[in-house]
Amino acid sequence: RGRIGGRALLWCALVAVWEVSWGQLRYSVPEERQKGSFVGDMAKDLGLELSALRDRGARVVSEGRRQYFSLHEKTGHLVTAGRIDREQECGRLVEKCVLHCEMIVEGEMKIYAIEVEVRDINDNAPSFREAEMELKVSETTAPGLRLPLSIARDPDIGSYSLQRYELSGDEHFSLAVQTAPDGEIRPELVLAKVLDREEAAFHDLVLTALDGGDPARTGTAQIRVVVLDANDNTPVFSQAVYTVQVPEDVPAGTVLLTVSATDADDGVNGEVKYVFQIISETASDTFQLNTDTGEISLMGELDFEESSSYELEVQTRDGGGLFDTAKVSITVTDVNDNVPEISVRSLLSAVPEDSPSGTVVALLHVQDRDSGANGEVKCSLDMELPFRLRSSLGNYYSVETSRELDREAVSEYNVTVRAMDGGSPALWSSAVLALRVLDVNDNAPVFAEARYSAWLPENNAKGALVLTVRAWDADWGENARVRYRLCEGQVRGAPLLSYVSVHAETGALYALRSFDYEEVREVELWVRAEDGGAPALSSNVSVRLLIVDENDNAPQVLYPPPASSGTGAGWTGVELAPRSAEPGTLAGGSVTRWLVVAVAAVGSLLVAFLLALLALRLRQWRRSRLLSASSGTLRAVPASHFVGIEGVRAFLHSYAHDVSLTTDSRKSQLGCPGGSCCNTLPAAPPPDQGAPLLLPEEHS
Repeated sequence: RGRIGGRALLWCALVAVWEVSWGQLRYSVPEERQKGSFVGDMAKDLGLELSALRDRGARVVSEGRRQYFSLHEKTGHLVTAGRIDREQECGRLVEKCVLHCEMIVEGEMKIYAIEVEVRDINDNAPSFREAEMELKVSETTAPGLRLPLSIARDPDIGSYSLQRYELSGDEHFSLAVQTAPDGEIRPELVLAKVLDREEAAFHDLVLTALDGGDPARTGTAQIRVVVLDANDNTPVFSQAVYTVQVPEDVPAGTVLLTVSATDADDGVNGEVKYVFQIISETASDTFQLNTDTGEISLMGELDFEESSSYELEVQTRDGGGLFDTAKVSITVTDVNDNVPEISVRSLLSAVPEDSPSGTVVALLHVQDRDSGANGEVKCSLDMELPFRLRSSLGNYYSVETSRELDREAVSEYNVTVRAMDGGSPALWSSAVLALRVLDVNDNAPVFAEARYSAWLPENNAKGALVLTVRAWDADWGENARVRYRLCEGQVRGAPLLSYVSVHAETGALYALRSFDYEEVREVELWVRAEDGGAPALSSNVSVRLLIVDENDNAPQVLYPPPASSGTGAGWTGVELAPRSAEPGTLAGGSVTRWLVVAVAAVGSLLVAFLLALLALRLRQWRRSRLLSASSGTLRAVPASHFVGIEGVRAFLHSYAHDVSLTTDSRKSQLGCPGGSCCNTLPAAPPPDQGAPLLLPEEHS
């Protein structure tokens, strides 16, 4: 029993299947920021919770020896691990300075590649390698002579780099600027007026270099032009460009190449000296130039991985101040002098025995600082082990299982990873990974029934017990402890959890609100049972909750509307219906509108009928007058041939009807009084029964 409990505690610390997912994040930060400065909100950009980053062992690693960035544990921000000098890390020849690092989430075996662009700021002023320059010009030199001047250097790039030069001090000279093919601007001193040594033996000038900052940073150099007697030959280099290839393991003190120049003048004017005209700070500490012989030798050590090429400019001067320049290009070739480096970025110390094939147990980073074939690395494992290597992002490798493990056969493994480069002879290194195999939680909870149903009367009390679900787990200890929870869902647009809840320990299902059958008639939900294993196993069961209707709604009369309170005005109680309407005929909604139209039409016909009848009676009366005038006597006219007020009133009363409506009934009722038919106008008598309009005269 104690053995099983120990296994259960170990199981709680594992993750069943660990996967490697690769992503790419890009940020930018100005250079020279203080340590701890904000770079980017990694937790937000990756959609990760801060607690997840802390609990799962998230950290940031950088390639190389220096760590530029770190992960702030409280905020999840990527911050600087120290001041970053863009010029020191990338130099001025690189337009976009990008530093690479990775964030590793050990708890999930995930790697996120990060690129951070270090933006340039105007933190460097232009500077001249020589703060003071001396030029010698013969007094016989014609105006228009151009003398190259020392070039200022600004480590910044873009608009913050060197933009222009300015010259001040003397009217005999002006400034011209030439643009080299690589875009570099080079100042030249132009002789504007003829010099006179007797008038002035030297001229002092100030050359100012300005960058594009706001305000602009500046650097100055003092120029003294010494006026000499005539020197009509300039020194000339044997080559305009000198090139040489040097292996990176060449010892210090080795002479790499020799530059040479000749001058046709005699004496001092024919003696030449050599100096570096343009050279970077790194190159000045690496190379040395013999001013008399022109030999360029190695002072320090070369490292192909640090710098693969150098561009220099050498100047030669004769005794009269005339000079020539030449370029020197030194290319460093790679030597296989770096052993492959294996870094274990993440390691799973124990793995469950039922882990599927392909489960990642370790993340490795392999790097060889050499280039070409010398930097190509191949990794391998022992073939008899149930593990394999898979190449991932960049130089990352994942160690994963190649088949299912069996703890009863082998409980521990020592996996040796070997990395070998492609040099000749090849260099190699190895790393040993120790792994333990553990048992697993392999039984899920099982419900007592495949499906649950319950009936709940409406208007129930809040918190009423609906039913209880039960599940059992065949495992032991914490793995057999079953807890219940509801799966997410909605009822009439509201969360399911606002209607019902389940007790986590007992499985009792409770109603959180009073149900109304007229609103919700049934609720379909799922209950999940989980055990205490790591990872937890679960099963779901369907629960159907049926709401039982109760007689809790009284009928409502929607029509006719009730009388308005206080006004005395309301419905008159009279509606019109066709004479032929049968009992039970529906009168609410659109039928009422048609009844109004019908009544209006009948009324119009009635008026027309009365007018026609009146005209007819007037015509008959007029004819009787004429007849009486001719015959002398109008005997009688039956009263039934006239329509009076009482007849019209009886006609209207025949259309009175009763209407009753209810809210719940499927049928509205229309009732017409049975005695209304007797109050309509009587039909005209048959022709043989009609009373004569005129009585016959009595004949004597």
